[in-house]
Amino acid sequence: MLEVNTKAPDFSLKDKDGNTVHLSDFLGKKVVIYFYPKDNTPGCTRQACAFRDNFEEFKEKDVVVIGISKDGERSHQNFAAKHELPFILLSDPDLEAIQAYDVWQEKKLYGKVSMGVVRSTYIIDEKGIIEKVYEKAKPDTNASEILDFLTQ
Repeated sequence: MLEVNTKAPDFSLKDKDGNTVHLSDFLGKKVVIYFYPKDNTPGCTRQACAFRDNFEEFKEKDVVVIGISKDGERSHQNFAAKHELPFILLSDPDLEAIQAYDVWQEKKLYGKVSMGVVRSTYIIDEKGIIEKVYEKAKPDTNASEILDFLTQ
């Protein structure tokens, strides 16, 4: 995982509508980037809905919320529409940001070992520096933990 007080790697990824988004587009704002394994799976849906349910608080704090997975743009469109997700979802099929942020790791599930996205969240400050890292973020509490941190 990347460490606090290091420069957050910039990226160039497509959102659900095919628009190119760079992290550097948000310099001057605080950004929450959360990496998740797959659209429409139980944990990822709970996590996305928790960010949705707390989205007004993030907006009040002028914080940009970005979800990134390796799912395609169409999958993100369906996921966002189905769950009314108001924040940015970025598609990273080539693992550009996923690998740059060191969240593509070996995972074990039912004794089977495979590579995949480890659910992780980064808070990036207004200058593009990593302010906080949540390794192995919990889908149900991640959004509220971040808001608690931002309120301190």
